[in-house]
Amino acid sequence: MAAGVPTLQRGVLDGAAAAGARLVVLDNLYAYGPSGGRPLVETMSARPSSAKSATRAAMTAALLAAHHAGRVQVAIGRASDYFGPGVTQSALGDAVFGAAVQGKTAQLMGDPRQPHSYSYAPDVAAGLVRLGTADGATGQIWHLPVTETRTIRATVEAVYAAAGTPPRLLAAGGWLLRAMALFQPAMREYLHTLYQFTEPWVVDDSKFWTAFGDHSTPLDQAIRSTVAWYRERLHQPVQARLKEHTP
Repeated sequence: MAAGVPTLQRGVLDGAAAAGARLVVLDNLYAYGPSGGRPLVETMSARPSSAKSATRAAMTAALLAAHHAGRVQVAIGRASDYFGPGVTQSALGDAVFGAAVQGKTAQLMGDPRQPHSYSYAPDVAAGLVRLGTADGATGQIWHLPVTETRTIRATVEAVYAAAGTPPRLLAAGGWLLRAMALFQPAMREYLHTLYQFTEPWVVDDSKFWTAFGDHSTPLDQAIRSTVAWYRERLHQPVQARLKEHTP
């Protein structure tokens, strides 16, 4: 990522500049680093704690520098962990929604007692469209709408309630992830962002709704829609489900 993604971004920037188009970028929250339990706001300084988050911070700086240099209009929308219809590879994807509709145990990271903001994918998409068309949206970072913030456990229990199955949770802390990484090196990636799940991770999206209105979907409604999609997915042929994981 450290080499490839910034190169791709430079190409996208050049293309947008050549076309005279506004560039709307979907970003994550990695660049903030550990928040110490404080709500995340757009004015927080970047405090990356890993190579991945440092790369993200540098990419954001490059985008804003291109905007302020007059090369291209840029608006940056940041979102938290996604969930929603069609979202399978996320903290609330197959590991929670997929497990809930099948009555299996949800696989979590960190401390389920901590409050954690999640982003509903349709709200993220609508927010990006808004940034692409609204006056005064460029040259800034925006937190896209998030759903109601509850504890991780409360959110997962709401998923199981919507699925009509008894809640079953298994949370992996740092020691377990490190042990798993000995046999599954890919698990090391999760250690870089484990702090998001071991301390309060609350996203303040008030800047967005003050400017554009409240466009977040109520959490329970978003959960019901997502559970419905996962139920329908269970009845799809195996070949169709395999396509979700095929590049």
